[in-house]
Amino acid sequence: MTDLTTLLEVGGPLAALGGGAAYARANHPSVYWSAVGLPLSTARLLGSYGSVMEACGLTVAPSRLRALAVKATTRREVRPVPPRRGIVRPTATGLRLRLRLAPGQEPADVAASAERLRHAWGVHAVYVSTVKPGVVELRLVGFDVLRRVRMPRKSGAGSLEVPVALREDATPFVRDYRAVPHQLTLGATLSGKSMYQRHLVAGLARQPVALVGIDCKRGVELAPFASRLSALATDPEQAADLLPVLVKEMEDRYDLIKARQGIAPGTPAEVITSDIWGLPESERPVPMVLFVDEVAELFLVATRKEEERRDEMVTQLIRLAQLGRAAGIYLEVCGQRFGAELGKGATMLRAQLTGRVCHRVNDEASAKMALGDIAPEAVTAACAIAAERPGVAVAGDTSGGWSRIRTPYLSLADAAGICRESAYLVPDVPALKPFRPDVPVPPAEPPAPVVHPRPVTD
Repeated sequence: MTDLTTLLEVGGPLAALGGGAAYARANHPSVYWSAVGLPLSTARLLGSYGSVMEACGLTVAPSRLRALAVKATTRREVRPVPPRRGIVRPTATGLRLRLRLAPGQEPADVAASAERLRHAWGVHAVYVSTVKPGVVELRLVGFDVLRRVRMPRKSGAGSLEVPVALREDATPFVRDYRAVPHQLTLGATLSGKSMYQRHLVAGLARQPVALVGIDCKRGVELAPFASRLSALATDPEQAADLLPVLVKEMEDRYDLIKARQGIAPGTPAEVITSDIWGLPESERPVPMVLFVDEVAELFLVATRKEEERRDEMVTQLIRLAQLGRAAGIYLEVCGQRFGAELGKGATMLRAQLTGRVCHRVNDEASAKMALGDIAPEAVTAACAIAAERPGVAVAGDTSGGWSRIRTPYLSLADAAGICRESAYLVPDVPALKPFRPDVPVPPAEPPAPVVHPRPVTD
């Protein structure tokens, strides 16, 4: 009986502790990391740093002065020297530390050993970034942050910047329209493409920006945000009327820039290198973001008359993509597929879209259309996105870099509510007033009676 009591007293708490740890690891990985994973990984890193670096081939022969000092003072065998390690800084999702590379090493050597470091220190992933010449930063991620996305509280986003997703290294993916003016977003049905666009609209709704939408699916994607939109076209006919107005607005902004800077009126817009951000704030036109949902609908035609209209719209979109940045007009083009088979001008328009975001697609050719010309190695990662993880995407740009991201969940009702609360920020753009969508007014509830009626009885 005494042995049974002792077993229960000792084994009961241990079993409860182990069960609680297993439950936290499966359902609350951030809590498990803070309580269990962080101390264990830190102990592994500090205790095995030198041996792990030597096993990964990241050590170099010591300098002659150090070798002589070691032999003179300790008479031990002179061992290779690992990169100098900085302070280990814990975070909510992992660890961060800086390494000062030894002479003869480069950041690529450390990046090539990232997978070995991950297994040696028992973390989910290891990412390497260059801080300055000779110094790299290791970002150790303790768990899969894309499994249940939680955006950081502080993203540091400024004007025309929207923290729209989370990278796999636990840093926010910020859509910066000043740095990447135009972007193409591809994805199959139920891949999370609409959720990504929803975050962009909700993020821009709180900023002094004119939002323009072209949604040829009868407005089912963008109509809920009508209270914040300055213009909305819901079919190709309306889009054909709206695009020339946007091109004319762009030309007027170029005239404003030329007049302010004293440039001759006849100077072509293509040779003007300045933009609206060089104008005084009192004279600066409001920035404008054009959302094109399901871009393929603008290219599909059935008759010769529709083909002429298509060619005009594509030409106007290309002009906006080529010249819109300086005028403060930015493009956000979305679709399921965007290749040369859509028709004349599709490839030229795609080439002007600097940023690329590819969600899950139905075939490899669609992934190549989005990422093949800027980051060929990212095509394989885009094709490996599982259908069970909507919102996961591969983001790249013309610099050749790419990363895996995931957009957190945002309901349509919440996004529409943000747009209604920000309706007072809709700027006054006279050219877009004819295209301003009608905002439905919710039915008013009948006022409650002041005095409740009492039944009359005999």
